Amino acid sequence: MVGFLLYRLLQAFITLLGVTFLSFLIIKLAPGDYLDQLKLNPQISPETIEALKRQYGLDQNLLLQYVKWLTSALRFDLGYSFQYHAPVSQLIGERVWNTLLLTATSTVLSWLIAVPLGMWAGLKEGTWIDRLIRAYSYAFMSFPSFFLAFVILVLVSKTGYLPVGGPYSPDFHKLSLWGKIVDVLSHLFVPVLTLTLVSSAGLIRLMRSSVIEIKNSPMVVMLRAKGVSDWVIIKHILRNAMNPFTTLIGYEIAGLLSGAALIEIIVGWPGLGTLMLDAVLSQDLFLVMGGLYIGTIMLLIGNLIADILLAVVDPRVREREIIK
Repeated sequence: MVGFLLYRLLQAFITLLGVTFLSFLIIKLAPGDYLDQLKLNPQISPETIEALKRQYGLDQNLLLQYVKWLTSALRFDLGYSFQYHAPVSQLIGERVWNTLLLTATSTVLSWLIAVPLGMWAGLKEGTWIDRLIRAYSYAFMSFPSFFLAFVILVLVSKTGYLPVGGPYSPDFHKLSLWGKIVDVLSHLFVPVLTLTLVSSAGLIRLMRSSVIEIKNSPMVVMLRAKGVSDWVIIKHILRNAMNPFTTLIGYEIAGLLSGAALIEIIVGWPGLGTLMLDAVLSQDLFLVMGGLYIGTIMLLIGNLIADILLAVVDPRVREREIIK
């Protein structure tokens, strides 16, 4: 297991280097930057702009700029934001927990919905239960997440029972502990519901197909021939069906993070998505790179968790990786 983990960590580090270098290259090759916008201000002299370029190392060649940024980023010193006039690590630190709260809650709820429903649909293949669960899956797989968010926002605003926009109410600090929890959960309702419905729909289909494949496998036929009880057979089906399901966790986290960024912008949730949008629009180099860097690390951690879970569920996986 140690060898398997070391191999995966090496892969993650190489991926991180590749993603950050390509991102840095694309941003630098794009026309204009934040300092170019300052040239439009007649109160700022060209000498001041040149001094800022030297201060931030933007007058050096591209490769040297990247190496300096990467050296600092590995120590989680992500530079200084031009737009917010604050350290990038501080800005991201204030927002990343909101994004993690949103994605973690959606991930857990998606799994709690997808595993039992997918299992049930697979075991009841061809029945009205299977058709009903598939209808749910097809319906929400067809909805783009941003459109579903708009629909839920309209419904919530029409009823007036739940708040719309922001992470908490204006009188949040005056509430009791229980009141604060309820207030945050009520603001989480729209984004979490949107991400959960879209995410669970795809996971249900995967779980159902895995269960059907294993249910008709020679292993299950042999167990039934031996007179093994249905509960023991279901246990074996579930364990084997979790292999492809577990593999998808890393991709699912990637999808949730990208979907969460869009949903954050729509519902006004102060996470990394809204921060990155502001950074891109203002061409804030260090803030964009800092957001991409932290986002990539989160994705790599998600994939690593998926690999570890898969290795625990199926020891053959880590054996094959070590042999490679």
